[in-house]
Amino acid sequence: MATPLPPEMADADHLTEALRRSGALAGGRVVDVAVERSFPTILSHIFRLRLTYEGAADGAPGALVLKAGLIERPGGPWHGGQHEVAFYRDVAPAMPAGLMPRCFDAHVDPETGAWHLLLEDLSDSHAIATQWPLPPTIAQCERIVRTRARFQAAWWDDPRLGLAIGRWDDSAATDLNRQGLAERFARFADDLGDRLSAPRRALYERFLDSWPRLIARYHSHRAITIVQGDAHVWNCFLPRGEGPDDGRLFDWDGWRLDVGSDDLAYMMAVHWYPDFRAQAEQHLLDCHHDALIAGGVQGYDRRALQEDYRLSALWQIATPVWQHANGIPPVIWWNNFERIHLAVDDLGCRELLAG
Repeated sequence: MATPLPPEMADADHLTEALRRSGALAGGRVVDVAVERSFPTILSHIFRLRLTYEGAADGAPGALVLKAGLIERPGGPWHGGQHEVAFYRDVAPAMPAGLMPRCFDAHVDPETGAWHLLLEDLSDSHAIATQWPLPPTIAQCERIVRTRARFQAAWWDDPRLGLAIGRWDDSAATDLNRQGLAERFARFADDLGDRLSAPRRALYERFLDSWPRLIARYHSHRAITIVQGDAHVWNCFLPRGEGPDDGRLFDWDGWRLDVGSDDLAYMMAVHWYPDFRAQAEQHLLDCHHDALIAGGVQGYDRRALQEDYRLSALWQIATPVWQHANGIPPVIWWNNFERIHLAVDDLGCRELLAG
């Protein structure tokens, strides 16, 4: 049996109002809402809603995806849902159509922090490329990185970044981030004990010591775009069957202003074991760079992408530490920990700590 929905999220009158406000519904109205599917994720709860209309409803969606905070903690553990609402409120309307699901309603309750999104249902036309934790085929990966490059190119060095769209972290904020990571790494190391080798412990210590120099790339505010943050391959819908690169990126609770290669390193260096990564990594970087140039990016050559990618891979050693600190299951963070350290070795990322 489906988990009951809070009335304000699934009420026919509320959906009618949201669809009219978004321009998706003209004179008709929603008269019935059926929950076809309901399931929790680590950070949210997803519902597929089937709608029945009365009156003129040509072009109105027959189904919607409702994404909301978990029933037991509707505000979310990291307020990530609220950040995603901000994405659909501020970023998505300024984007070309077709790079993410259409959003019909995005709301946060200022008192409780409860949030929800009403999103386009793409299940008939699109699908996730592969079952977790298997990587997609290389051809599917090409489509994913080209979709990501089109999104990044649209925001590349946009003058609105840090003003109307997103915000820059100043030196004080990045120093606080360093302090927070250091504290969490201490707990991470204590929990792992002798399962954390001395060389890897030393790598984290050198990384934290080198933070002011490594973060300078971010503080340059050059060749910067919007990154998704949680950019694994299961957060991209691909068209069913063969066809154009009409991928749609979803799950934007981790978006930020940063170096675009961060998303590529998260996708490949964090999630792929060495054999598959060796087959695909450089080829996909080529595909991504070609798509950036095709999207209008100038003054950013393939070598610059390679240098950024190595630096991004080094930054990703922080990912399993943050995941551990935030209660993500070990089946996720432990495998990410092992894979990212293998990638750091393969890419020679320790050279970046030499100063």
